[in-house]
Amino acid sequence: MNRAENRLQPVHGPRKLKVATVSLAGCFGCHMSFLDIDERLLELLEHVEFDRSPLTDIKTIGQCDLGLIEGGLCNAENVQVLREFRSHCKTLVAVGACAINGGLPAQRNQRDVGQMLCDVYCTQRGTVSISQVPNDPELPLPLNRVHPIHEVVHVDYFLPGCPPSADAIWSFLKDLLAGRTPQLAQALIHYD
Repeated sequence: MNRAENRLQPVHGPRKLKVATVSLAGCFGCHMSFLDIDERLLELLEHVEFDRSPLTDIKTIGQCDLGLIEGGLCNAENVQVLREFRSHCKTLVAVGACAINGGLPAQRNQRDVGQMLCDVYCTQRGTVSISQVPNDPELPLPLNRVHPIHEVVHVDYFLPGCPPSADAIWSFLKDLLAGRTPQLAQALIHYD
């Protein structure tokens, strides 16, 4: 594909689409892949306006046309952030394995969370006899298992990968912005 074929088409009408992103329980690798679209970010900015994202450092979210969310749900705060994010986004995309199926954080689903916390904070080598599981009201309550986001809210699209490559994200966004259902070539889907 040459560079001219790879360019975004103009957005229908003068209004730019508002896009927001959020990260839940995961490694932030999907956001890093998003940033890896490099100079194509400048082209993307011709078509979209960013709300909450690592590009803006905006912590709250307004009404958005498109929400990109990475990470699964491992604690009560993740669930609250997800529900609020979903309520502000017309279209929601689950980005990466953690959002789609719980990813690596879901490996803890095979263990009892209470026992795991006791093992880490109380009986792990190097702890002292008075060690205890943190119990501060500021800490979000852990869920008994890690959940993918579609178990809590409606998801419009799934962008697979661990993480999805910058080219996969770019192809996906090009299709969405052109009003097409995203179709990823098999070569763009990988799990590093």
